[in-house]
Amino acid sequence: MPFFARFRRPLLVLAGAAVLFTGAAPLPVAHAVELGPVSKLPLPRYVSLKASRVNLRIGPGRDYPVTWLYLKEGLPVEVIQEYELWRRIRDSEGTEGWVYHSLLSGDRTSIAAPWLRGKATMIDIHNSPATDAPLVARIEPGVVAGVKTCTAGWCELKVADRDGYVRQQEIWGVYPDERFE
Repeated sequence: MPFFARFRRPLLVLAGAAVLFTGAAPLPVAHAVELGPVSKLPLPRYVSLKASRVNLRIGPGRDYPVTWLYLKEGLPVEVIQEYELWRRIRDSEGTEGWVYHSLLSGDRTSIAAPWLRGKATMIDIHNSPATDAPLVARIEPGVVAGVKTCTAGWCELKVADRDGYVRQQEIWGVYPDERFE
C-alpha cells in the first residue's frame, strides 16, 4: 500500500478564486457533551490542525497506516474520541481517523459553507451581527477563517486581514447555537 493513499489540498481561498473540493457534506450531528477520558475536555469538540502536515491514521498509534495527509494548518476538525495521546477526528467531509494530540490546537476556526462547494454562491461577512449591516467581505464556500466569538446565531470571523460577522449556520466548525467569547 502506498504511504499516502490520498492527499488533502489547502483550503484557504479568497473571493474570486476557484475552490476544488469533492465529497458530500456530513449530516449535522447533535451536540451531546461528555468529557474525554484523557483530556477531561468535552466530546465532541471542535479544534484546528496545529501543523501544516498532519497524518490521519486508521488507528491510535504510529504503527497504523496513514490514510490522509492534511496540508492546511488551521483547518477545523471535530474531536469525537480519545485514546491515550491520540484523538479521533472528523473533518467537514465526514472523513474520520486518528491524529496525535500535539498536532491539534484549541484555536477555533471554521470553513465557510462546505456543503455549497462548487456552487456559484458567496457567503456575506458583515461589519456587525445583522443581515442588513454593511458588508466587509464576501467569501466562497470552503474558505477557512479564524473564529473569535459566537453568540446569538452570529460568529465573528477573521479572514485574511478582515474581521466581520457571519451567520453561524453558514460555517462548519461551530455547533448550532454554540456560544463562546
